[in-house]
Amino acid sequence: MFNHQSVLSSIVAAAGIAAAVGLAGTARAQSFVFATNDPDLKMAVASRPEAEGVLEIEAADDFVLTSRTRLSGARFIGLIPQGSPFTNIQQVVVEIYRVFPFDSDTTRTPHVPTRVNSPSDVAFETRDSEATELAFIPAPFGANVTALNSVINGINPSPDQTTHGEGAIVGDATAINVQFIVPIDLPPGHYFFIPQVVLNSGSFQWLSAPKPIVAPGTPFVPDLQAWVRNSNLDPDWLRIGTDIVGGSPAPTFNMAFKLNGTEVCSSDFNFDGYVNGDDFDAYTLAFINGGSAADFDGNGFVNGDDFDGFVAAFVSGC
Repeated sequence: MFNHQSVLSSIVAAAGIAAAVGLAGTARAQSFVFATNDPDLKMAVASRPEAEGVLEIEAADDFVLTSRTRLSGARFIGLIPQGSPFTNIQQVVVEIYRVFPFDSDTTRTPHVPTRVNSPSDVAFETRDSEATELAFIPAPFGANVTALNSVINGINPSPDQTTHGEGAIVGDATAINVQFIVPIDLPPGHYFFIPQVVLNSGSFQWLSAPKPIVAPGTPFVPDLQAWVRNSNLDPDWLRIGTDIVGGSPAPTFNMAFKLNGTEVCSSDFNFDGYVNGDDFDAYTLAFINGGSAADFDGNGFVNGDDFDGFVAAFVSGC
């Protein structure tokens, strides 16, 4: 948190600078693409919203943004039951989480081996096809595909977390292509991507991808391993490889997904392609309200450093 009064004079001064500069330039933008890789078929993990008679399961894999980014689409690959028509897919939800300890209660005692490098307690952004926030188109990726191990029911708190997985599973590999009708605007930072799928029958199983990421994927550091939780474990998370599968050494997994969008100037706060007074007004309002969107430097705190950083970027035009 920050003291509004302590930065009020800075806001007033910066507003004067903004008026004097009179910026109305076109913001530099470039395409953004992130990908892990196609499935390696080592692991399949359930990921679904809560529904009548079934627990919510969230499987998560990470990505990094080095600049302000608007996500417009995604693709992820998993198994649906063999022979299922695509009409079996009823709903798709995409969640974005930050890395613990952001958006988390750090005073409670976790019921898992560790929360270090896990997703946070609660989602940072969510888009849901039922709310008309995203549209999805499934496409076949491979029939009669076998994943060597799976996780769906064996998601348990400590000390019973190591179940070794639930064995091989067979299904039809399906790529689900997503368009965000409501784009996801994110500041620079480290995030987890979580897709969830509702089927009329059976469970969607998100497929793993090679770790470490290699070309044509998008390598980055640190590339964290995939995590999972169900609603009984919430708000804690387990590492799919280290905690659930176990072993010495334990395997680690990435998951098969791709993101696309546009990187924009950090001072193009409203993503309209221009740097002008509208951006300054929008950022100032977000800053005064203390919202996470005003976390300009992505360190999890909103304070005077964020405002100073935005003003510097704004005056420079980007």
